[in-house]
This record gives sequence, C-alpha cells and structure tokens, in this order.
Amino acid sequence: MTDDVRLRRGRGALGFSFFVQGVAFALLVTRIPAIQDRYGISDGLLPAFLAAVPILAGAASVATEHLVKRVAPSVVLRWAQPVVLLALLGVGAGSQMWHVAVALGVFGLSVGALDASMNMLGVSLQRAYGRSIMLGFHAAYSLGGILGASAAWAGAHWHLGLFVSYLPAVAVLLPLVLLGSRRYVDHRRGEAVAEKGLGAGGFKLLLPLCLVMACAYIGDSTVANWSAKYLQDVLGSSEQMATVPYNVYMVTTLIGRAVGDLGVRRFGAVAVVRGGTLVAACGFAVVAAAPGAWVGMLGFTLLGIGLCVIVPQTFAAAGRLFPGASDTAVARLNIFNYVGFLIGSPLVGGIGDAWSYRGAMLVPMVLVLVTLFYARSFGSDGARYGVGHERRAGDRAVDVGRGGNEV
Repeated sequence: MTDDVRLRRGRGALGFSFFVQGVAFALLVTRIPAIQDRYGISDGLLPAFLAAVPILAGAASVATEHLVKRVAPSVVLRWAQPVVLLALLGVGAGSQMWHVAVALGVFGLSVGALDASMNMLGVSLQRAYGRSIMLGFHAAYSLGGILGASAAWAGAHWHLGLFVSYLPAVAVLLPLVLLGSRRYVDHRRGEAVAEKGLGAGGFKLLLPLCLVMACAYIGDSTVANWSAKYLQDVLGSSEQMATVPYNVYMVTTLIGRAVGDLGVRRFGAVAVVRGGTLVAACGFAVVAAAPGAWVGMLGFTLLGIGLCVIVPQTFAAAGRLFPGASDTAVARLNIFNYVGFLIGSPLVGGIGDAWSYRGAMLVPMVLVLVTLFYARSFGSDGARYGVGHERRAGDRAVDVGRGGNEV
C-alpha cells in the first residue's frame, strides 16, 4: 500500500471517529432531562453529576499524556471509542442511581482519552499532509452532533426509553468503529516511542493556547446551555422557536469547519483565527443588544461561524509549537476544553441571576476577544508552520478530496 493511500484511509477513518464521537456526545447531553427523570436525580444533585463528566475527562486526558509514551495514540483511540459507546448504552440500561453514576464515570474517563487521542492523531496527520486538515475533522464532529441531536429529538418525540433510543446508534456505530480503527495512522506507525516532553518553560509557551481553548469553550457552552432560555425569557420568543438557535449554531459550525481548511490554506491560520474571533465577538454583541428573537437568532448564527475555527486551530497550533512533543502538548491543551465547559455555564448563569442576562452575554464576548492577543501563537515563524509553509507543502501533499475520502 502506498503512503498516499494509507494517508487517505487514515484520514477517512479518523474523520469517522470524530463523527461517531459527535453522535455519542449529542445523544447524551440532549437527553439529560430524561436521564434525570429515569434515575430520580434531584435538581440540586444534577450539577454534580454533570460536572463529574468533564472532571473525569480532564483526568483521563492527563493519563493519556503518559500512556502514549508507551503505546501509540491510535491504540488508545481504538479501545477508548468502543468504551464510550458502551458507557452511553449503560446510561440508558440502568435502574438505580449508582448505575448511572458508574456509567457516567466510565463515559467521562473514556471520553477524555478519546478526545486527546483523536486530536493527537489529527495533528499527526496534518503534519504528514503538510497543510491544514484539522477543521475537516471537527466538521465531522459537528455533523455527528447534528445527527445525534436529531436522533435524540426523535426518541423524545416518540417517548422512547433511553436504552431503546441509544441501542440502534450503538449497534450500528460500534462495529464500524472497530473496523475503521484498523486504518488509523499516526507518526509512530504503531510503535511506542517516548516523546521529548515540552522541556523547560514549555508549558509557559503552551499557556496562551490553553487560555484560548478555555475561552472558546466558555463561549460554546454559553450557546449550548443558555441560548434557549435567553431567546424565550429575555427576547420573548415562543418555546418552539427557543429550540432553534442551538440547531442554527450547530449547522453554521458545520459549514464553517467544512470550508475553514480552505481559508487556512489560502490566508493562514492567524488570519482565520483573528477573523473568527471578531465574528464571534460581534455575535455575542448582537445577542446582548438584540431587540427581538430574530435579531438574537442572527447573533447565534454569527457565533457559530466565528467560534467554529478556534478550537481545531488551537490543537493544530500546539502541534506546530512542539513538533517533537505534540502528543504531550495536545493532551495538556485538551484539559482546558473541560475547564471552559465547567466554567462557562455557571459563570453566565450567575451573572445573569445577579445582574442581567444581556450583560452576562458580554462576559464570554470579552473572554473570546482574548484570542486576539495571542493570535500569533497560531502561525508565527517559531511555530514552524506559517502560511508560506502550508502553501508550499500543500502543493506536494496528497489531495484526499480526489480519493473520495474527504472528511
């Protein structure tokens, strides 16, 4: 098998892995009310259950950093993803509170290893291609999230039990994941090779990207957790219309990521990240100042277009900053995904209750703008992956779109 074919197949398999993770996560988070009802979880106890998942995922991301010094990230991903799917099924299969506690704990631990290893492989493949492909992987995740949320809506609409809702997805996706995992490709080609580590002062260099990651996920969690309430309670929309902003956000995220790699190849990562940051900040400003529901919808649309490029490019930038320790950098950066998720919802909710929800929308706007101060970390000469490099390497790299496996 030629390297070109191997890379194309590896890219397709990894893109499918991102897609499956989007489906699984959406099926979990969109059925939280049903999970709460099934197990009798009180409103006071629910935040503890929800917080446990990202906390355990962060711990697993740290563990993955050390695990991949002994085995390749492809091996971690090959086993972590089936466990995520089985844990999802376990959430729907139990009958007592400790059952769901164990299932969510396993889900959190496995999803941390999954997120870290997926993005390690993505960074590794992007290095092999010599041009931007990370946004395409995250576009596959967005597509999976849309389909997973749609399946969850159908389950709720037809009053299906959690296990019945989850079983078809797991039954279809699990064997496909196991089959596709045979085609994963990383820079180690299956051999365990110890990385050099970030070195003295390495985390200080990585810290700006960690802050960007946390701020991006604060913005993302704000949309996920507060868009419906904001549209209905603040802007006076109907209950039905209040469900639309997050769907619009997910669709625009998918579109933005699907075309984002072309923008990075043409204009460079710095320009794309700066542009996305400004669009996202404008989106929050429009939401905060919106006189009615339709203008608010416009704001959430802008948020999807702007925020969608930041996270994939942050992972890619970490790999460029530490070419000899990209797995370590990605694992540590991935922790701040969960930090942002944990901070975002209570931060906006607390400010909204204490002051106003319009004012609360300005807080993630300011935090997202922090990205502008660190934009050069995404493509400076020190990152060894600037615009010129991508254009030159892109001329030499395989065009996977011609192979029919474009993510």
